[in-house]
Amino acid sequence: MDTEAAQNAERDRSSHPADTEREEEGSRSAAVSGRRWRRGGVLVALCLVFLLLVSTFVLQPFLIPSGSMEPTLSTGDRVLVNKLAYRFGNEPQRGDVVVFDGSGYFGDSDYIKRVVGVGGDRVAGRGGRGGEQGRIQVNGEPVDEPYLYPGDAPSTVPFDVVVPEGTLFVLGDHRSDSSDSRDHLGSPGGGMVPVESVIGRADWIGLPLDRSGSLGRPDVFAKVPEPGGAHG
Repeated sequence: MDTEAAQNAERDRSSHPADTEREEEGSRSAAVSGRRWRRGGVLVALCLVFLLLVSTFVLQPFLIPSGSMEPTLSTGDRVLVNKLAYRFGNEPQRGDVVVFDGSGYFGDSDYIKRVVGVGGDRVAGRGGRGGEQGRIQVNGEPVDEPYLYPGDAPSTVPFDVVVPEGTLFVLGDHRSDSSDSRDHLGSPGGGMVPVESVIGRADWIGLPLDRSGSLGRPDVFAKVPEPGGAHG
């Protein structure tokens, strides 16, 4: 009996190293999995920080809330706004589509419109519906605007303003459905948008995919003389 007990005890002792190895292997696997999870969490956090920085300083998506920029932009379009476009000494140009903060003079919201006049420009709309009298004039030069909503007049409201330095005169492409500089001429700021309130330039339509593409600056303002060289 003593010999049998000793043999059983010996078998029990011989099984312990294998059990120990399995336990150690399990511990190592758990440690490796834990490290992988931690690395994955760090990568996710870094990606989120990167996207936040890009959205804050480089590109910001913007949802088009209305039809005021049709047909260029439709309700529900998502555009990417280039927030570096006007850094490093660059300023908005005639024809640019810009997003700006309208707080205090347009309304407590962000807006998207097309720049028609820059600082020093004289911008006039004669209120007609056809011919040269119906076109917007910038520094005396009538401007053909192929981006206008079909059937819309360039402006049925007559106006004649000089854009103060450091500000912009902006209009929607769908003139009959746009509240823009024309509608705020009597408001604080005279309907002008301070350049410092511009968030960025809308450079791309991202969604929907069937409308995706770049938004270039039209060359229709190329013939417009600089302020002081106006004619007509």
